[in-house]
Amino acid sequence: MPHPDLIVVGAGIVGAACAAEASAAGLSVEVLDSGFAGGGTTAAAMGHVVVMDDSEAQLALTALSRRLWTELASELPASCEDERTGTLWIAADEDEIELVRRKAAVHRARGIAVEELDAAALRDAEPMLREGLAGALRVPDDRVVYPPNAARWLLERAEARGAVRREREPVAAIGDRRVETASGTRHAGAVVNAAGAAAAALTPGLPVAPRKGHLVITDRYPGFCRHQLVELGYLKSAHGRSSESVAFNLQPRRTGQMLLGSSREFVGLDAGINRPLRARMIGRALQYAPAIARLSAIRTWVGFRPATPDNLPLVGRWETVPGLWIAAGHEGLGVTTALGTARLLVDALLGRTSEIDPSPYSPMRAFAPGGHW
Repeated sequence: MPHPDLIVVGAGIVGAACAAEASAAGLSVEVLDSGFAGGGTTAAAMGHVVVMDDSEAQLALTALSRRLWTELASELPASCEDERTGTLWIAADEDEIELVRRKAAVHRARGIAVEELDAAALRDAEPMLREGLAGALRVPDDRVVYPPNAARWLLERAEARGAVRREREPVAAIGDRRVETASGTRHAGAVVNAAGAAAAALTPGLPVAPRKGHLVITDRYPGFCRHQLVELGYLKSAHGRSSESVAFNLQPRRTGQMLLGSSREFVGLDAGINRPLRARMIGRALQYAPAIARLSAIRTWVGFRPATPDNLPLVGRWETVPGLWIAAGHEGLGVTTALGTARLLVDALLGRTSEIDPSPYSPMRAFAPGGHW
């Protein structure tokens, strides 16, 4: 493809969504990835599609994107393992019940369906949880997908509209409407850096840093739990800046397996298993669901979430390089926000008015003092 309208660097879930959205809008698209589609961060992700309310901007983007995933649900093939599991945000004690009430009010004010569960209702919903938990907020329309296959499916949709995918094509540098690869220089009307944890290496000054996380998956135990389970302290863990943190997050897969998270640490790109941190993560899970001790774990892996200083992604024009656009920095919400990110990006490329305000996600936004990496 000589001089496409758009080159997307990165064939993970965000890059794939950008390619699908751009091709649907009539743009010619080329996608480059150093590995294969759905690899990297996407291959290591849990796959939740959830509404999150840590900030107004986060709520707006996650709500938009979850709606777009829901609209696609009937088209997703079985290999994408789309499940409307819903999420239970678990309150450990009466103090956290107040958080449930506040979250419920925020969601309802924006038309998002929620249900407040007391202790008895929580036990009925998930009998494997320990006694003594105070309750939960149920968000019934949250979903789970299998990220690598969802990314590949989105790319296949783009390819059906004429997009070109080039795997095992490492990008060495991005410049003014061009990318440099081992096979030569490629030019385009615009370039999107959607390279996940590697985005900052290609765009110097981009405030993205890799944040390592562990996941553990079990053998098959159909019916062990039905919802995605998350402790209410998850956001504190996810958005804190401590060197290490853990939080309880358990996700049922269509296969009957249970996927357990989560941990976070800033250690660069060290891919080794941090056994003490993994033990803390499992121990945290046992505090909420002691029955997990009866399950057999079959695999542990790590991934690198592309984190930003203010926990919001970078979506929009990188003004210091003509023709360069950014779709990166989604931390642990890349799967959730992929479709919303793609919609905002293509709206901006084409000069369309977006459904939500795109300014909070601008890559050129100012960060709090000391908050720019």
